[in-house]
Amino acid sequence: MRIFISTGEVSGDLQGSLLITALKRQAVAIGLELEIVALGGEKMVEAGAILLGNTSSIGSVGIQEGLPYILPTLQLQRRAIASLKQDPPDLVVLIDYMSPNIKIGTYMKQHLPDVPVVYYIAPQEWAWSVNFRRTNKIVGFTDKLLAIFPQEARYFQEQGAKVIWVGHPLVDGMQDAPSRQAARATLGIAPEQIAIALLPASRHQELKYLLPIIFQAAQTIQAKLPEVHFWIPLSLEAYRQPIEQAVERYGLRATVVLGQQKEIFAAADLAISKSGTVNLELALLNVPQVVVYRLSSLTAWIARKILKGSLTFASPPNLVVMKPIVPEFLQEQATPENIIQAAMELLLNPSRREQTLLDYEEMRQSLGEVGVCDRAAQEILQMLPNNS
Repeated sequence: MRIFISTGEVSGDLQGSLLITALKRQAVAIGLELEIVALGGEKMVEAGAILLGNTSSIGSVGIQEGLPYILPTLQLQRRAIASLKQDPPDLVVLIDYMSPNIKIGTYMKQHLPDVPVVYYIAPQEWAWSVNFRRTNKIVGFTDKLLAIFPQEARYFQEQGAKVIWVGHPLVDGMQDAPSRQAARATLGIAPEQIAIALLPASRHQELKYLLPIIFQAAQTIQAKLPEVHFWIPLSLEAYRQPIEQAVERYGLRATVVLGQQKEIFAAADLAISKSGTVNLELALLNVPQVVVYRLSSLTAWIARKILKGSLTFASPPNLVVMKPIVPEFLQEQATPENIIQAAMELLLNPSRREQTLLDYEEMRQSLGEVGVCDRAAQEILQMLPNNS
């Protein structure tokens, strides 16, 4: 049986790889042979996918920011659709990656209506939908939607989708995270040393808009706390050079690492991070965090005109419980001064820290039980023609 999986960006590649591993495990259990072709990244290849195109570094948030990626995205879409046309799979799984996946889903509905389409980790329309056009498209071509948040399940159900809430895959992904003690031993961090994780970028635009403000804040924190050391896990090796150059420019005592993200998170006293899935990883490991995000002023202006303040929160931990459990600073609020103040409070005020950990506990209840990827894989395999 051939399954086609489509996703983009670093986080999509990670979720795709976790799903592929579970699909293969569940397929073996029922004596099914699977071939998986995909749009994705290196992690999905490692998990056993045949890649039609690498989408892990093609990603942006915003209108102006997305312009450089239009052409490469269209080229990969064309390649994917040509492959679907030439050799139709038995099933299609779409993971996040809104615009490209809506195009692929729409193509499937129009040209290959007998091939089931499953949407896993649907775009966050439930959090910031301004019109139902995209939602209706998603509902229109999706045979089964596997929701990762309870609010997402409710939203798409109300719009007429067939929805199963499976829980959030990071609940599984964090099971093998080391303890704080083990992580610090691995990285050689002394018990009394303050370790702060800096997560400025998983997209190219974030090097421009977020790295300078995060590093300026880090510079001041370093001056206030001489015993601090910064740890910067790379999302892509391609970002090493610009990040290492910036570390030097700002005079930070920092270590840049590829491939030990869980160790760094588990060892950290605090994280200063861009908004994204990574905020949930930090929350699941009980790391207090300050979240920042900035877009170009043009994109921000357009978003404000259209959204008109309907975006309550940006970071997933706050969205899950719909309350401000982690401080987040967006656009004009994303200043070094605001980051410093919030970071120092989380580091030095025990009651503030304690409250964060209690809020994380509440958030965890909304992410479901362990076994998310296997539940998702079982739901997907049930959709295969000879399996339903």
